[in-house]
Amino acid sequence: MGKQQICICNSLQEELQNIIVNTNHDHVFVLTDTHTEKYCLPLIRNVKGIDTAQMITIPADDINKNVESLSSVWSALSRHGATRHSLMINLGGGMVTDLGGFAASTFKRGIRYINIPTTLLSMVDAAVGGKTGINFNGLKNEVGVFNTSEYVLIDTEFLKTIDRTNLLSGYAEMLKHGLISTQEEWHRLLTFDMDEVNYEKLKEMVAASVAIKEKVVNEDPYEKGIRKALNLGHTVGHAFESLSFLSEKPLAHGYAVAFGLICELYLSHVNCGFPKTELQQILTFIKENYGVYAFGCSQYEELFELMTHDKKNESKDINFTLLSNIGEIHINQTASKEQIFEMFDFYRYSLGI
Repeated sequence: MGKQQICICNSLQEELQNIIVNTNHDHVFVLTDTHTEKYCLPLIRNVKGIDTAQMITIPADDINKNVESLSSVWSALSRHGATRHSLMINLGGGMVTDLGGFAASTFKRGIRYINIPTTLLSMVDAAVGGKTGINFNGLKNEVGVFNTSEYVLIDTEFLKTIDRTNLLSGYAEMLKHGLISTQEEWHRLLTFDMDEVNYEKLKEMVAASVAIKEKVVNEDPYEKGIRKALNLGHTVGHAFESLSFLSEKPLAHGYAVAFGLICELYLSHVNCGFPKTELQQILTFIKENYGVYAFGCSQYEELFELMTHDKKNESKDINFTLLSNIGEIHINQTASKEQIFEMFDFYRYSLGI
């Protein structure tokens, strides 16, 4: 898997035009969803190469990250004459960069693509690192490939246009990056004012968060070892997310990860000695900013079953990434069914459910 070039842009239009002009291609395609087509595409529409590109639009929201949307992108590429020498630009949040990256990686066995993330979640997570895919059979990212985009162009000006829910969704991934890095980064994240957002400071924090992920991915591009650190909060988080889809009350990915962090840091405390003070810090921050995701004891079995299907499992056991302290990572950890149910009890009790 090739190393992608990540640029924190001062001028997205200039960076994009330089790349297009200096890249050999026969056709340019731009993938958006219905939201980014309306609100983000106008910002790059007049860039040389984009002005003559073929536009492809899919329905918005993660519920549409599916086979049907993927097939529609393949069909559009084929219909408009895409070849192995074509270039695709994915303009959007994590749904667009995940699905668009998978479409580009598989069409004619792979065409080059660029990610332009437009949400905080996609900037610090989905667009970086080469994971592509779609949801399938009610499970998150069940089908996909590892294949990096050639470039990731990050323009934090987009963040001024997104609502608080989307901002917090991305911030959960930044919290995860802080937990696996340093006390200094963790403290900076916990003390950032989410009510009065300083966008200049946020730009610096986005760059730092991306650098944490990029370092881990470069060490382990195919998730054989330390890249599993990036799964902190996701084993439980994906189960919460899948359950929310089944109940037709979709939970934003970052919110699911935030609630997953509470659960997995509780397991970290019980199994690895993660400090109670830090556990209380993350619990307070998430409760104050993300609210709660409510479920009952009767749903424990369903959540457990969803977790058994997680891609990270290497045997019949459920696989977790746990911490013994900030930055002290333990991959390939397991927990008994009894411990997992106790974890759910802790979550519900701590959030007052």
